[in-house]
Amino acid sequence: MNFDLSEEQELFKAAVEKFVAPVDVAARRVLRRMAGGYDRSRWQHLAELGLIALAADEAVGGMGGSLIDLAVIAEALGTGNAPDPWLENGALPAMLLARGGDKTYLSDVLEGSQIAAFAFAERAQRFNLMPCQTRVETSGGGGFVLHGEKTFVPGAAIADIFIVTANLDGALTLLVVPAGAEGLEVRPYAAVDGSHAGEVFLRAVKLEGAAKLDLDQSGFDMTIAETRLLAAAELLGLGQRLLDETLAYVKQREQFGVAIGSFQVLQHRLVDCYAALEQSRSMLLRTALADRSDPALWSQLASGTKSYVAQNALLIGREAVQMHGGMGITDELAIGHALKRALLLEKLFGDSGASFTHYAEAA
Repeated sequence: MNFDLSEEQELFKAAVEKFVAPVDVAARRVLRRMAGGYDRSRWQHLAELGLIALAADEAVGGMGGSLIDLAVIAEALGTGNAPDPWLENGALPAMLLARGGDKTYLSDVLEGSQIAAFAFAERAQRFNLMPCQTRVETSGGGGFVLHGEKTFVPGAAIADIFIVTANLDGALTLLVVPAGAEGLEVRPYAAVDGSHAGEVFLRAVKLEGAAKLDLDQSGFDMTIAETRLLAAAELLGLGQRLLDETLAYVKQREQFGVAIGSFQVLQHRLVDCYAALEQSRSMLLRTALADRSDPALWSQLASGTKSYVAQNALLIGREAVQMHGGMGITDELAIGHALKRALLLEKLFGDSGASFTHYAEAA
């Protein structure tokens, strides 16, 4: 089987690499000090490259990228140690809006003129995606009234719209809420990777009927499963970056008059990291190319893949810090940023334990 990228995929990968190349550690710190922890003009540039439009079908104004296309982008962003929340504020919202039939905000999200955030996490629910505390009621004229709160909303500080999960008569419902809606309050805070997430409070927010997305439970579950796989792809890229940085460091760092990379015990540990990385890549490709005729089974496979890749990425991260020393966990080095991003992605929509349990249910 030929696993080489197509010419178009190579072009997208090259575009991503060029886009993230100028962002070194110093530039990242400047970016994080901006309002909301990000530069909106940079997001516009990202969108102009077509990186968000790939997540939506051509029939709704997107570019109709495949899951492999999106995984190539995610991995390249990880390898580049990118500070851009492409997955959580770009690809995922674009998929939800497109599949939910939104006709109000989708085009602006694909063009990058508006940023969307997915509000899903609630208190004491861990990784349960079914909303329990956020509820929606119907109102006169076919509208809705939304009540509740969300505790972890990635990109909340820069979002123009929120895609909110709510409970409507016992069923999962997704509604699009403008950031300026009356009754909506956002309290930003810094996430582990330096980005700005937030709590979102919804106090009798009134919405029109068009705010409801036409996305059923099975469609929602498949979208989350694909997002888990894309998170695994970015984790794979982060693992590659962590290994590359460590290999370069051990060739330069000297102890007892020789480079520490000459020590056999470190060589063995780095070989283990390389093997883990290649096994993760194989697992990712296996899942991305697997038969999806049984959505529930494929969803479980995607969870298992995320669990496996995340554990390996964190293994490489721990080895990287061990070989760099204490400075490896600081923001002075690229590996510190890469490890913190990996920690966030490992928890997104289920940590390694929860994801593996979901995968084991398929056995």
